[in-house]
Amino acid sequence: MVKICFATHNRNKLSEIQKLAPAQIQLVSLSDLELHEEIPETGSTLEENSAIKAQYVFDKLGMPCFADDTGLEVEALNGAPGVYSARYAGEQKNDRDNIALLLKNLDGNDNRKAAFKTVITYINSDGEKQQFTGEAKGVIITELKGNCGFGYDPIFVPENQSLTFAEMSAQEKNAISHRGRAFDKFISYLSSL
Repeated sequence: MVKICFATHNRNKLSEIQKLAPAQIQLVSLSDLELHEEIPETGSTLEENSAIKAQYVFDKLGMPCFADDTGLEVEALNGAPGVYSARYAGEQKNDRDNIALLLKNLDGNDNRKAAFKTVITYINSDGEKQQFTGEAKGVIITELKGNCGFGYDPIFVPENQSLTFAEMSAQEKNAISHRGRAFDKFISYLSSL
């Protein structure tokens, strides 16, 4: 049995990934390991932030760990909000405020192309890093639809779909989402160890 720390305090995220992990992997959260301090997110890209978080946890705990970072990249806004997706409208990290600002900034723009991107950084017991990326392309619609999910889900319709992420069940969303795709790659990697 290999114990790996997922650099999160989010129980729902941990539970979701535990269901996907191979039997020989025991996933634990930061809360399980009594690491409650704020982890710095000082990178200017999702790749950097994911790596910074994983390295921070590895340095503190000295055990295999992984961290993820996710952002929404909107073509007409030169990739914004990107790495700042969670705090696009301010440090209060309010989903509704973020959506309102994004829709305001896209007002009158016909180019609604966007992509959600998740980057996972895994550090093994020897300190070696691997990154896994998942992407879901789609468009930003003009009004909120659906009550599921979180973040920008109510205004994002993935390619070849008619529903927003917020109108899909968790199972439907995970099958095609950026996070689902990144974790599929990561879980496949863990299964090969």
